[in-house]
Amino acid sequence: MKVIAGPCQHESFQQSLEIAQHCSEICKSYGIDYYFKASFDKANRTSITGKRGLGMTRTVKNFEDLKYSMPELKIVTDVHESWQIDYIRDIVDVIQIPAFLCRQTDLIRKAVESGKIVNIKKGQFLAPWDVSGILSKTEGAKEVWVTERGTSFGYNALVVDFTGLAYMRDTYDYSIFLDATHAVQIPGGNGVSSGGNRKYVPDLCRAAAAMGINNFFLEVHPDPDNAPSDGANMIHLHDFEREVRSIYVHSNLNSRTI
Repeated sequence: MKVIAGPCQHESFQQSLEIAQHCSEICKSYGIDYYFKASFDKANRTSITGKRGLGMTRTVKNFEDLKYSMPELKIVTDVHESWQIDYIRDIVDVIQIPAFLCRQTDLIRKAVESGKIVNIKKGQFLAPWDVSGILSKTEGAKEVWVTERGTSFGYNALVVDFTGLAYMRDTYDYSIFLDATHAVQIPGGNGVSSGGNRKYVPDLCRAAAAMGINNFFLEVHPDPDNAPSDGANMIHLHDFEREVRSIYVHSNLNSRTI
């Protein structure tokens, strides 16, 4: 079982260290493999006024400091252009392909050639069975993960298709993740930036764990209501243990023979 958790964008070394230490300790207590995630640049904000992050140079330096403070910490970050991969490859453990870019052949191939694990966010516009086309571009990868983050359902709405999640679980011989926080977004819902409703995150986690999904992506923040991006759909850092415990319990219920 794996959990990716962290803030939407890297805001400071101290904040990311606080989040990584808290999440790592909790995951370790449940025997879960933890990966810290933060973005150096949110290049796909709804509006030009959206805060994008600290940038690559400063974030990579802070990632190095995180690794020094927590030598066993594994880091995930997303890229938007192929050249960025060379810059971050020596400090991160997983390169993430954003959902909007999940069909970008050159970006995927460059990530594969990095020798790192590649996590591909399934596009909101993509059917579960169309993921096979993306996976055809990942030959030679060290390891590939596929993350479900909801499917577009008309304007400003996302839904998680659990039959599609089951299809991917049963069809693809790869680690399948549910991103339960991005799945409750209301994309561009207020015309300026994304909204969302974090109260539905626990339900999505329980449902996915009960059906045999063992890997989860959760955005967490010590003060999500004042986060620079994705605050409405992120969970409070102090609620992280509750969600991990629920995932753990429902995963174990699924594994029992009745």
